[in-house]
Amino acid sequence: MRTRTLLALTAAVAALSVPTAFTAVAADTTGAAAASVLTTGSVGGTAVAVGETLTAPLASGTNATFYSSATGTSGLSCTSSQFAATVTGNPAAPGTATESVTAHTFAAASCTTNVTGVLGVNQISLGNLPYTATVASDGALTVTPPSGSTIRATVALRTLLGTINCVYEAPSLSGTASNDDNGIHFNDQHFTKVSGSALCFANGYFTADYAPVTTSGGGTVFVN
Repeated sequence: MRTRTLLALTAAVAALSVPTAFTAVAADTTGAAAASVLTTGSVGGTAVAVGETLTAPLASGTNATFYSSATGTSGLSCTSSQFAATVTGNPAAPGTATESVTAHTFAAASCTTNVTGVLGVNQISLGNLPYTATVASDGALTVTPPSGSTIRATVALRTLLGTINCVYEAPSLSGTASNDDNGIHFNDQHFTKVSGSALCFANGYFTADYAPVTTSGGGTVFVN
């Protein structure tokens, strides 16, 4: 009788202990940290630290273009351009990371133009920096200037009569971030001329692919 009682007690304790162990494991699993919106190394990898600097050149074999229409090919084309941004927020995914775009440059020597009456490009510069950039988990990218200003592009063109400055403005830029090439992509972003001679076309449409986006340590950036 005593033996059967001890066996029953042992079985009851075992039955209670097994679910408790599984419950503890499940709790540990659900408590695992979620990936941040921006990571390095891989999707779901190491979170990009706030304060980290990100840079990207033009994707290999591509040009940054600034054409007079969304469907035309008249305007400017550059083979060298780069941006730099500082990460200001990187929450858990899904979410929206924020960056401060501190520089966006174009190498004038790499730029050509087919605009009638224009001999070459002396300089392309962007004003009202820094801009704010947001990158959502779905890849949606938005670049906005400081409150009360615009994204301003000044294009200095060389002509037979000297240098002319064409100034264009846009309220914001929209693009996409892709893990296919770890890059960001802008397509036909519209600028309007606010000053310049008749040689400056009335509208500008900016298209460019920047890849790969990397950290200061060379880590490739992914969006989660």
